[in-house]
Amino acid sequence: MANKVEEYLAKIRQLNGLKNAILCGLTVEKKTGEVEFFLVTDKTYSALEEAQAKKICAEFLPDGFSATVKIVKRVPDAETVKEKIFSYMQKTFPAAAAFLEEGSIEVEMLSSGAHFYVDIASGEQSLFSSGKILDEVSRYLMSGFCGSFYGNVRIVEKAPLDTSILNEVPEDKEEIAAVEIRRFPVCEYQKIDGADFPIEQAVYMADCHQLEEPYSVCGKVTYIEEIKYVRHNERTGEDVEKTRFSLSLTDGTANLRTTYFPKKATVEKVREIKIGDNIVITGENEEYRGSRSFKAAKINYGQPPAGFEPVARKGKPVPKFYHTVFPQPYTDYKQTGFFDDLSKPADLKNNVFVCFDIETTGLNNNPAMGRMDKIIELGAVKIVNGEMVEKFSSFIACPDRLSREIINLTGITDADLVGAPEVDKVLADFYKFTDGALLVGHNVGFDYRFVQYYGEQHGYMFDKKQYDTLSLAQEVLRGKLANYKLNTVADYYGLTFNHHRAFDDACVTAKVFIELVKAKGYLN
Repeated sequence: MANKVEEYLAKIRQLNGLKNAILCGLTVEKKTGEVEFFLVTDKTYSALEEAQAKKICAEFLPDGFSATVKIVKRVPDAETVKEKIFSYMQKTFPAAAAFLEEGSIEVEMLSSGAHFYVDIASGEQSLFSSGKILDEVSRYLMSGFCGSFYGNVRIVEKAPLDTSILNEVPEDKEEIAAVEIRRFPVCEYQKIDGADFPIEQAVYMADCHQLEEPYSVCGKVTYIEEIKYVRHNERTGEDVEKTRFSLSLTDGTANLRTTYFPKKATVEKVREIKIGDNIVITGENEEYRGSRSFKAAKINYGQPPAGFEPVARKGKPVPKFYHTVFPQPYTDYKQTGFFDDLSKPADLKNNVFVCFDIETTGLNNNPAMGRMDKIIELGAVKIVNGEMVEKFSSFIACPDRLSREIINLTGITDADLVGAPEVDKVLADFYKFTDGALLVGHNVGFDYRFVQYYGEQHGYMFDKKQYDTLSLAQEVLRGKLANYKLNTVADYYGLTFNHHRAFDDACVTAKVFIELVKAKGYLN
């Protein structure tokens, strides 16, 4: 496969505008057999070269498949490369990054690629040489930018660390509460496929995505299916029929979905498990293509204590300051007349509301149903005393390539997300933006589950009362509309907007919400 990629790139790079191009991904449309090649170049390319690239792509496809090509021109500057290096090292090599500041990195841009230098003190070089950290950083840069990237260390004199400051908390730094891992005792353990000694503790399913070591979960089965599949035995050359089980269970804090591969001695016992049974599954988290899932190893009977009530989890405090996404004052002069009514309902005047919307890579907001889709944009507007006064808007970095459907639907492209902040940074600021507010959305549960899930992953416990303009519209405008989609309700009130963009949707949702509350006169 590697040779094929090299052969493919060798042909692509014969085109002048693509002579440094990298292949960032392939997208296969199963129904049509169309394969899209995603190329990044640092050169200006012509329409003719794009057509030639498409022809080369087709040469490397099996019969029955057709080729399309998407080319993005991406030329980083030194500051962008420096930020990428520093961010990647903090995330991937935290021990080494602890000795660095962003100013410790210098980038020298070349005609194709760059050299970068890391300034370290004498004695720290082993941190960077033992694990080939700089080689890993170079590979990371070459996966997203064209050209070659080479790193080296420079030994510099550093001032000795003033240890007295370690006991001080600067006023502009926030104390971060550690996110606890909650557990409960397992009762009525019965062995199916596990050790003779009982599993004594189970991790809350809402917390288990944070664990690195093996652990057990315990809950009620909500779905179980036996699946037959064929595995080829390399030793005998025969195809052998195997069995696996797809299961979903819940403990009241979250749902978990996994696949279990039984042993011959236990397959009949596992077949006896039915929906509604309480079981214990032991396994560990595994990473695949940027997504984390639970890999089951052992399965046994067991259940939570009688009358089990989940304990609320403590999260991080509301940040004292905005760090990444800074809200801006909001004024919409087209709203003339909207807020002129001095008899605004008390519920509208006496509460603070945040109307929000997100754009995502897909529709899966339930980790029990497989890989969670990612948030790629978040937009919100704050309503105080019945008036829209503040806006919050940001793209969010996404490790996955956007599908053609999402690009066509939202108009957001992969290039738009280059350099965007990570989801934890955006949600930390959004957590502060929503402090003391009630949340509003159109079909709000869909968006809120994404925010809750990714918020909890980073210690931000979104637990807000929500109002749904979809339900309000069904109540207030019953019989007046063919449906209650956001654009239909907006049309009713004469509002125009750029649908399927987060801030635009949030903004029109706020306007619709105000009108619906005024029409109803109160909120439940």
